[in-house]
Amino acid sequence: MTSQLAKPLEGTRLIDLTHMLAGPYAGMILADLGCDTVKVEPPGGESTRRLLESDPKYSYKGMGAYFLTLNRNKRSVVIDLKSAAGRNYFYELVSNAEVVLDNFAAGVTKRLQVDHETLANVNPRIITCSISGFGGDGPHHERPAFDQIVQGLGGGMSITGSGPGEFVRAGIPIADLAGGMFAVMGIQAALLARQQTGAGQHVDISMLDAQVSMLSYMATMYTLSDEVPGPIGNSHFVHTPYNTFETADDTITIAVVTDAAWSAMVEALDMAELRNPEFRTGPARLKHQAEIEEAVQQRLKTASAKHWLEKLEAARVPSARVNNFAQALADPQIQHRHMVVKIEHPEGGTVEVPGNPIKLSETNADSFSPPPLLGAHTREVFTSWANMSDEEIDQGFDAGVIG
Repeated sequence: MTSQLAKPLEGTRLIDLTHMLAGPYAGMILADLGCDTVKVEPPGGESTRRLLESDPKYSYKGMGAYFLTLNRNKRSVVIDLKSAAGRNYFYELVSNAEVVLDNFAAGVTKRLQVDHETLANVNPRIITCSISGFGGDGPHHERPAFDQIVQGLGGGMSITGSGPGEFVRAGIPIADLAGGMFAVMGIQAALLARQQTGAGQHVDISMLDAQVSMLSYMATMYTLSDEVPGPIGNSHFVHTPYNTFETADDTITIAVVTDAAWSAMVEALDMAELRNPEFRTGPARLKHQAEIEEAVQQRLKTASAKHWLEKLEAARVPSARVNNFAQALADPQIQHRHMVVKIEHPEGGTVEVPGNPIKLSETNADSFSPPPLLGAHTREVFTSWANMSDEEIDQGFDAGVIG
């Protein structure tokens, strides 16, 4: 039976109070999944609107790459939350919403009177979600945090780099993005719980918690052994060969995890010196990691990446070219999965951005409305969500508390 929903979260009203990256990324995913998402911005707009807005390379018609990417499928409403009158307009929206999402610094929601306790008095079914560097409690929860700070504290940076003491942050802002992803999970869990309880709740997402969670089995390896790992470049602490290698013209990566893949790789590369019976098992190969990977490196330098990848892929050995952005976004698999999509600018023209990675079999209608101009939907949202008259809305405009 075919679902009548085009998108899974259709009909769910989300108020997005976010700025910068972690929060807007969460709001974007939820909007892509169908949430009717209203971006509430302060007079003048949220700070991300200003990032790169005038950069000739990284902006389009006054919108920088950050805002273009993270705010599709959202509508913009301007409310001055620092004024009591502005908050009253905000509460009208909250009374008709399901979720309020923010990534303010610690204490800001309380000062603005938009914290969960306050909003639950307006709407007992409201779900609030706050993304912060360190969460809503604990000895360090008031510390300021950005992606790199959390990457450093979370342990992951200590194993990323080419060797001892050469620590490198992940190239993508993994702490911000992980905070956004875990927020989406938490909000959806709270929506499911509300179906059973009838009540809303607060979702408290710490970017640092997310980084520690993502240490996964490596953290357990430490707790079992008391051995503190360090950076080992692109190699692996269990599998061999598992690394990046230079060919005659490009860089590729090979990941041999199973003994069967090892045998297939040896035959694909036609390396007699690696047919040593001593290398047939993973633990034995690990003892000879440097020797094996150096031999593989020397072999791969003798021909092109295309030559070797064809042989490795035919033998079903996990391998790939290390793509740059141009190569990755043009990859046929990426294109087939609609992971590069065109979004319109509200003043005309289109920009290509990453698509929605969540694919569902029945409610997977992809559509992308333009990132909004500041306050473009204020009247529309107060009319449709709060059933306000033009006179009531005009009073807010005249007072300067909405815009």
